[in-house]
Amino acid sequence: MQIAVTSQNRKNITEHAGKCRKFWLYDVEKGAVTDKHLVELPLEDSFHARQHSMADELAGINVLITGSMGNGLYHKLMQRGILSVITLEEDPDSAVSTFLDNRLDRLPLPDNTHCQGHDHHH
Repeated sequence: MQIAVTSQNRKNITEHAGKCRKFWLYDVEKGAVTDKHLVELPLEDSFHARQHSMADELAGINVLITGSMGNGLYHKLMQRGILSVITLEEDPDSAVSTFLDNRLDRLPLPDNTHCQGHDHHH
């Protein structure tokens, strides 16, 4: 299993998964993390820029942990069989560990509004 965590600042879990270009990728085997590495995508490979596809570096993920995401990205990931997890947890390692223990506090998934709370057009 592979878990991606949005981390635009390379330290904390960050919001706006669709525009994020830096992700910690965790490889997990038998419930334990076996590898962790940072992936930095060019702007054109963000979820937002690649409307109908995914960056090769993220193509194998099973779970995405983030601070927030829009409805469109949530559905895109769901269609690919990727579990979306929205959390207030800020530490990537802690979030992955508690997720694997099924103890990570999750926020509600997006409703039917796209990019709620933002005043911009797509």
